[in-house]
Amino acid sequence: MRILVIGSGAREHALAWKLVQSPRVDALFVAPGNAGTARIATNLPIPPTDLDALAQAVQRLAIDLTVVGPELPLALGIVDRFRQEGLKVFGPTRSAAQIEASKVFAKGLMERWGIPTAPARAFADVQEALRYVQSHPLPLVVKADGLAGGKGVTVCHTRQEAEQAVRRAMQEKAFGPAGERILVETCLVGREVSVFTFTDGKNLSPLVSACDYKRLLEGDLGPNTGGMGSYSPPEFWTPALADTVRRRIMEPVVQALASEGRPYQGVLYAGLMLSADGPYVLEFNCRLGDPEAQVLLPRLEGDLVEVLLTVVEGQAQHLPTLWSELRCVGVVLASQGYPGDYKKGFPISGIEEAEKGAVVFHAGTRLLVDDRTGKPQVVTDGGRVLTVVGQGPTLAQARQRAYSALAHIHFEGMVYRKDIALVAEQEGK
Repeated sequence: MRILVIGSGAREHALAWKLVQSPRVDALFVAPGNAGTARIATNLPIPPTDLDALAQAVQRLAIDLTVVGPELPLALGIVDRFRQEGLKVFGPTRSAAQIEASKVFAKGLMERWGIPTAPARAFADVQEALRYVQSHPLPLVVKADGLAGGKGVTVCHTRQEAEQAVRRAMQEKAFGPAGERILVETCLVGREVSVFTFTDGKNLSPLVSACDYKRLLEGDLGPNTGGMGSYSPPEFWTPALADTVRRRIMEPVVQALASEGRPYQGVLYAGLMLSADGPYVLEFNCRLGDPEAQVLLPRLEGDLVEVLLTVVEGQAQHLPTLWSELRCVGVVLASQGYPGDYKKGFPISGIEEAEKGAVVFHAGTRLLVDDRTGKPQVVTDGGRVLTVVGQGPTLAQARQRAYSALAHIHFEGMVYRKDIALVAEQEGK
C-alpha cells in the first residue's frame, strides 16, 4: 500500500514510525513532515490546510490511504473533500470534527445526551461574559470556543484572572476567531487523564489512556503549552475505570453523534477529570493527542495499517486492538521562549546517541545543508522540537531511559520539564 500521513509534528512522526513497520506498506509519504519523517518516508512540501494540493498529490502519487494527524484539516473538511473524490481517508468528517472544533457545540451535545461534564455558559458578548465572571463562584475555567492549539483554556482562581482571560480571548483576539465565543465553566477537581478509542461510528476498540503535562514548568507552573510530556499507562487506570468510562462517556458520545447525523469515524480522544463523583469530560478531540501519541503507538500490538483500514471500512467490531503492558514515558524538548516567541535554526546534536536507548520523535525540526561540510544538519524549526520516549517494563525504568537518552541531545535554548511521570513513578512503587 501507498500511504500519506498529513502533518509535521511528533505525533505524525510517531504515526509514520509505526506505519513503516507494517509489511503492507510499500511507500510512505508525509506532508509536510519534518527532519525525522524524512529518514523513513518521502516528505511532500504541502501545508496540512491546502486541501486542493493534498487531493492532487494523493491522485498523482496513487495513494491508497491518507491518515490525517492534526485537527485543523479535519475541521476544514478534508475527509468530506477526499470522500467526494473517492479517496480513502482516516478521520472524522467536518461535522463530526465539530466535537473538537467548537467547545460550545461539544458542551451542548453532552448536555443534551446526559454525558457527565461541568456546568457552563457560552458567551458571544464580552460585557455579558465579564458580568458573569464577576458574580459566579470561583474558581472558573475560561475556554475559547474554537481551535487554539491547546492553549485556549485558562483556569482562573481570582476575579482578576477571570476578567483577564475573557478580555484576552474576546477583546485582544489572542486566539483569533477561535475566541469570538467563549465558554465559562465550573472548575472540576481531581486527576486528569486522556482516553482514546478507534471507532467506525458504531463500534469502539478497547480504550487506552495516558497522562500529559500541559504547563511549561515543573510542578505544573507557567503558561499552557501544547504538551511538555506524557506517560502511559497511568498507574490508576484499571479495568473497572475503563469500563465506567466506556459505558458513561465513550459509547454514549459516539451514539449521540450518530443520532444527530454526525457519525464519527476515526480516533476519539476524551480529556477527562476523575473527580470524587466519577469521570467528567473536560473536552473531546478528534484525533490522537500530541504528546500522547508518542507514548501510545509504541504500545500498540499488531499492524496499525490493519487497524486504520478496519475503521475506514466500518468493521471496527473485528478490531483486536490490544495494548501491551509496556510502559512509556515521553519528554518534550522545546525552544526557549515557547509557547511565546522563539528563535529557529539552531543545530541539534546528540540525536543518534540518544536513539541507542530511546525513541526520538521529531516535531519542529528541518534539514539544513551545512555550509562548511555540505552535509545536511538537523536544526530547530518550531516551539516543540523533539519528544524523547523511554520504554520499559516499569514506569521507573521507562522514565530513567527517557531522561538518560535526552542528556545526549543539545541545542541552543533547549528547555524541558524534569518531572514527567515522577509522581506516577513514586506512587507506582
